[in-house]
Amino acid sequence: MSESPPIQAPKGLTTGDFTEAGEPLRLFAVWFAEANKAEGLAEAMTLATVDADGLPNARMVLLKGFDERGFVFYSNADSPKGLELVHSPKGALVFHWKSLNRQVRLRGPVALVEDAVADAYFATRPRLAQIGAWASKQSAPLESRMAFEKAIALTMAKYAVGTIPRPPYWVGYRLQPMIVEFWQDRPYRLHDRVEFRRSAVGAPWSKTRLYP
Repeated sequence: MSESPPIQAPKGLTTGDFTEAGEPLRLFAVWFAEANKAEGLAEAMTLATVDADGLPNARMVLLKGFDERGFVFYSNADSPKGLELVHSPKGALVFHWKSLNRQVRLRGPVALVEDAVADAYFATRPRLAQIGAWASKQSAPLESRMAFEKAIALTMAKYAVGTIPRPPYWVGYRLQPMIVEFWQDRPYRLHDRVEFRRSAVGAPWSKTRLYP
């Protein structure tokens, strides 16, 4: 199954009074486009998951695409985040664009992207990043930097020529937002907050304005 076309902000559309928006995904597209102009790494986002003991865990990852189906990121399935998403396939994302004084929070179920989608994205990565995906046992104990560099050298020798295949444990995840909140800083902490909710993927969104 192929990816849906990325959501595009209507040409010439600006945020204006974002609290008047009728649905969240095109509003996110507008904010993301503006953040890309204002910040060096607008796609950086916090991903929160929960482990088998109910202890929350959070780290920074990169958004690699978003459309009507959800927000996509990639990782090692054997990493803590991958194992946590097996145990509890739900997550939360936070974008904070400091230069714009804006924040977006998303919560919802997380599922694997299709193998063909992951293969296609992996093929676009720099060759050394592909090598690193094979050489690194992400989050496992590392005896020394030399051991890691040896693993990289061995992997480079193995794939000296030709296409490097995607490791089976290097996968993509798609968070399907059920709750999306937009926050805009205002003077004297009189911020604007709007929350969108839906009961299922494809269901209509409801909107609530929140106290700051």
